Amino acid sequence: MTEAASAVPSTEPVFNIEKLYVKDLSLEIPGAPGIFLERENPQIDLQLQTQASSVEEGVFEVVVTVTVTAKLPSKDKVMFLIEAKQAGIFQIRNIPAEEMDAVLAVVCPNILYPYLREVVSDVAVRGGFAPVVLNPLNFESIFQQQKQHLQAQAEAASTVKH
Repeated sequence: MTEAASAVPSTEPVFNIEKLYVKDLSLEIPGAPGIFLERENPQIDLQLQTQASSVEEGVFEVVVTVTVTAKLPSKDKVMFLIEAKQAGIFQIRNIPAEEMDAVLAVVCPNILYPYLREVVSDVAVRGGFAPVVLNPLNFESIFQQQKQHLQAQAEAASTVKH
């Protein structure tokens, strides 16, 4: 390769995983130790959120946050609460702007979610409970639903203004 050719910036798409890490993790067992004597199976409530932010030019942090609350249905008593944030730093360059949202909302969370599932299961076991196995998620479907919801909101807002 000549010097002139190497001086021209590459326009090839770049997608690299720079770092995967647990950004935040907490386990609360408000009823311990008495809660461990309960024999009733808990009802599991799951809240999920994804977030992406630019760290620097072409480098993004994506965070998938899950909050798992296990309650005893008959007593409305919390057995445990796990909040975990699995994050990654991704180098993403030369991706068309119209595709960037999908990369950050679908591709990156698909990479992070298996790690998040493992963290949640491991924390539940270390807390003295049965493993919590999070079901696989289709981030593409979630992304499409969010886009449709935002589009419907925009259409509703534009009809209200007229």
